[in-house]
Amino acid sequence: MSTKKTTNTPAAKRGRPTVEGSKRQAVLAMRAAKVAAGGEIKRGRPAGSKKTTDITVEVKAKAPKASKAQRQAAMTQKLADAIVADVNGAFEA
Repeated sequence: MSTKKTTNTPAAKRGRPTVEGSKRQAVLAMRAAKVAAGGEIKRGRPAGSKKTTDITVEVKAKAPKASKAQRQAAMTQKLADAIVADVNGAFEA
């Protein structure tokens, strides 16, 4: 144990320091006077109304995308048609 003697010091005040004559002290005094007179202290700012805008969005349904097998079959068919057209054109000439 320590053998030092301690002196009773007042506890440090927490929060904002009190500065006499400051605007903050004047506002606090005004609020206290209002409460003492039976007034009510509400929030500092009035609650704002939420600004809403009505927006109408039209959604168009897209055609379903063809599967990979369907796309490959279509490309194969186009390629076959092109080859047949070339072969027929070669025989006609």
